[in-house]
Amino acid sequence: MSKKDKLSTEAYKGVRDFYPEDQAFFNYLCHACQSVAERFGYAEYHASILEPAELYKAKGAESEEIVNEQTYTFVDRGGREVTLRPEMTPTVARMVAAKRRELGFPLRLFSIPNVFRYERPQRGRLREHWQLNVDIFGSRSLSADAEVIAVAHALMLQLGAKESDFTIKLGSRAFIDELAKKYSLAPDVAKLFTQLLDRRAKMPAEEFEEKLSELGIPNEALSPADLPSDVGEIISLLKESGVTNAEFDPSIVRGFNYYTGVVFEIFDTHPENNRALFGGGRYDNLTELFDDEPLPGVGFGMGDVTIQNFLELRGLKPAYVSAATLYLATASPEALPHTTAMAEELRKNNINVAVDFGEKKLGEQIKTAAKQHIPYLMVVGADEIASGNFVARNLDTGEETKLTQNEIVSFFNNN
Repeated sequence: MSKKDKLSTEAYKGVRDFYPEDQAFFNYLCHACQSVAERFGYAEYHASILEPAELYKAKGAESEEIVNEQTYTFVDRGGREVTLRPEMTPTVARMVAAKRRELGFPLRLFSIPNVFRYERPQRGRLREHWQLNVDIFGSRSLSADAEVIAVAHALMLQLGAKESDFTIKLGSRAFIDELAKKYSLAPDVAKLFTQLLDRRAKMPAEEFEEKLSELGIPNEALSPADLPSDVGEIISLLKESGVTNAEFDPSIVRGFNYYTGVVFEIFDTHPENNRALFGGGRYDNLTELFDDEPLPGVGFGMGDVTIQNFLELRGLKPAYVSAATLYLATASPEALPHTTAMAEELRKNNINVAVDFGEKKLGEQIKTAAKQHIPYLMVVGADEIASGNFVARNLDTGEETKLTQNEIVSFFNNN
């Protein structure tokens, strides 16, 4: 095969390859998500990335834009139309509806699936990402809404953020519906009103007020003297649990048609990234797509891309640390059996060890250990084997520690 006929090494546009450093961060993020969710009593579930396309075409399951323009949908070999899931909420609603007689409610669930949308890749938005989903089913209490938001708040703190680093903005579908009724908006105009609110942050204030006026709604209608009752109660509950950075914002409406109550978004307060990081809300009618008994639900989804940008900007992304603590460099092929035996003994003592097979010069072996970010290196050669004395070199600081073979285990178990 000629060079021009070689395959490209580029990944499919809008998706990522996870090299060890990327995977290490992803594992860190998943562990943080799992630990916080489980702290609040949520149980983990999972499902296939493939769903029947009708799940997203059903009334209320997705917005028209996502169904018509952003899903990866195709016909399988059996003639069935299937879709790579664009989000997880319809899937979990389907799963809960399937076994509602066997499940205890309120039911707390979480998952970290990958989801797909065919859209233009940009900062914070790719065609595939991984997303923490946290949901409660079976409760109409606003305490459930408050708990879900508290989980999101706790996760941000778990990742190293301070309350001043982010704001929790709450909107209310009930408040918007009341305004639509008060100003006698026809259904199509009410839809335009919701869409306008959703675009508010992306347009100048003057343009927003002009378009709002064209719909027959005065700007002051969006600044009520009192908080909507549902929002006010949730903010009060959040304060009781120590969450003090929540506020009402009527322009928070979320794009999905299935939301029925309070919706919320977590906003970055950094001036270089003043955007929504993730969000969610209440959806009390979604399971009626599957049976005649709608089951109330509330939850949120947090994508890994936007949260990684947030952590990088604030210097909160943890530095990569290799899974291996020690790299054993082999001075010659003859020394390899001893190197391998040493490695096995260290591994029995819970020390992670990578072994070089001695195919390259020591200088190249040291470069390999450094490229792989392995903290320590020891050379195993004829002199070391004969004397029983070794040198552990810290590849970050250059510091060297002389050790007998009997001291190696103790040294690495304490460093």
